[in-house]
Amino acid sequence: MNFKTLPQNIKVRLITSFFNRAASSAVMPFMALYFAQELNKIWAGLFLIFTVMITFAANLMGGYISDRFKRKKVLLITSSLSTLMFLGMTVSLMPKDDWVILFAAAYIGFLITSSLGRPCMQAIIMDSTTPENRRAVYAIDYWQVNLSMAIGAAMGGLFYLHYQKELFMVLSFISFMIVIAYHFWLIDNHTHVQSKSGKNLFLDIIDNYQVALADRQYVKLVLGFTLILSAEFSLNSYIGVRLAENFNPVNIFGFTAQGVHMLSMLNILNMVSVVLLTFFVTKMASRFSNKSVLITGLIIYGTGYAVITAADTWYVLLLFGFVATIGELLYSPVYTTEQANMIPADKRGSYSAFAGAAYNGAELMARFSIILGAYLIPSMMSVYVGLIVTAGTLLLYLALYSKKAFVKETGAVKTNY
Repeated sequence: MNFKTLPQNIKVRLITSFFNRAASSAVMPFMALYFAQELNKIWAGLFLIFTVMITFAANLMGGYISDRFKRKKVLLITSSLSTLMFLGMTVSLMPKDDWVILFAAAYIGFLITSSLGRPCMQAIIMDSTTPENRRAVYAIDYWQVNLSMAIGAAMGGLFYLHYQKELFMVLSFISFMIVIAYHFWLIDNHTHVQSKSGKNLFLDIIDNYQVALADRQYVKLVLGFTLILSAEFSLNSYIGVRLAENFNPVNIFGFTAQGVHMLSMLNILNMVSVVLLTFFVTKMASRFSNKSVLITGLIIYGTGYAVITAADTWYVLLLFGFVATIGELLYSPVYTTEQANMIPADKRGSYSAFAGAAYNGAELMARFSIILGAYLIPSMMSVYVGLIVTAGTLLLYLALYSKKAFVKETGAVKTNY
């Protein structure tokens, strides 16, 4: 499949998301660092925990409204508001002393508007693909996501410290151009709009999770993945703040790297490694059982993040950052496959919605690590991360490979290992 043969909506999605993610990746990984510097680590952690809860609620609401209103209209409104929020953040950086309150308010507004619009875009893309081309489209999107984020992380590492205003100005401009692209080129083929039910909004949303919550094995799986993912998310939370505060500048091949630069290099290393090594690692892992690959991958992954949580030497950080990525490439495909095997065919919607909460939970734990790190030394935080990943691995093992995993009342496919 080549770009010319893709449906128009897919082309719009790929082009706009590339620029949007590249620009966002240049500044969003540094939000924890910004608030920690402007306020303090405890207040920054509490604020970012609050933003995770806001994002979670907005995402649930976004899924609700995407089926009840014209999707293109919702997307245009939310993306326009996101542009205004970026402008607000840019303006707040103009004075000599940043207007932190305005920046924080605009940042919250951006999280809300982007979370409200995200399910609409996902639904439009699903409407625009067919079972025959969907796998190829998502494969292209996966590669592009990592490439654009790597470019954005490189931009952030080079320009964040001294060109914050310019970065946010570029981000605001790109956001505005995306609204224009949506208006002229996005096609909304969604004609069936659900009517409101007799229940209130809160109960409607809760109903989507009741079936999945009743499946204990699946709940263990999601909780385990939440714990495991929190280690990766801590890279742009606790680890980023620690590097910015404690990392001693070092000369690397003629370039003076500070803590912020190391954070960018770790992000770039992760994304580039994923792009270049995904198929190679997957092919090598196919020789072994899913169970062996999952456990091995998680051990490697946990070891990598436990080390970089406390490491302060540049080559140790990069080496174990690479180790953590290899672990991720090993366990992630197996987890995705086994998760799909556990979902009954007639209940994919409610199960998938519940699984999405793992990302919010992991982000919440990562933000909490900033607060915890204010009281614990790095070596103790390293032990904490190791224990968290170990607990997550145990939950995944119990969910997938315990005897109960083979006697589910839901009728899900048995896992082969």
